[in-house]
Amino acid sequence: MTPQNALLEKIEQADALSAHRFRYYDFAMAATCVIVVCSNIIGAGKVAQFGAFTFGAGVLFFPLSYVLGDVLTEVYGYARARRVVWAAFAAAGFAAAMAAIITNMPPAPEWNVDLGGVDRQTAFAENFGQAPRIVFASVVAMWAGELSNAYVMARMKVWTEGRLLWTRTIGSTIAGQGVDSLIFYPLAFAGVWKPHLLLTVMATNYALKVGWEAALTPLTYRIVWLLKRVEGVDVYDKDTDFTPFSVRS
Repeated sequence: MTPQNALLEKIEQADALSAHRFRYYDFAMAATCVIVVCSNIIGAGKVAQFGAFTFGAGVLFFPLSYVLGDVLTEVYGYARARRVVWAAFAAAGFAAAMAAIITNMPPAPEWNVDLGGVDRQTAFAENFGQAPRIVFASVVAMWAGELSNAYVMARMKVWTEGRLLWTRTIGSTIAGQGVDSLIFYPLAFAGVWKPHLLLTVMATNYALKVGWEAALTPLTYRIVWLLKRVEGVDVYDKDTDFTPFSVRS
């Protein structure tokens, strides 16, 4: 095959994939956005403890977005996974802005009643009035971590020629969650938490996220297999533009 014919074949394949009608891609995008928004609003700032084990509460649910990220990249390719990351980034940013605006609006006197030592506005602000620093850290860390996860996943799929899915899901999580943790905790809590607490939570959360991903590997295998079968696609990112600053799919 001549280089010109090879180029034409790649263009035809790209056009065919662009025209392909996916049945579940939009649902995966919506689920990712929901998980990211809920994790940032509900779980980002709380530290939980079971026995002697201290960890950030959001670790229980946020890794599910990385599972979905692995599935999206494995089935639909890096470009479509990148599009989902940008959608989640926008959703998290909007949710944070909405929470900040509503929290800072003056409360109606008849609504702002005493709730037993604290007024309703104060309680509302404690629940939804995240510090701008935490919001900025969580959104930036999510964006960088999820894109790193997708990039490693896509590259490893080509290197392994589609074999050994578990090496890609775990390997990409090690990279993506590492980037996420190294950005989020110092940006959000350096100077607020004591260094020992910050390092403890960062290390334990990272270990939990990677372990959680490994434990969900059988489920990831099942979802990937079903989606490839139903969607009729299995994308290899051999000629993909890996720039993170695009929403093109």
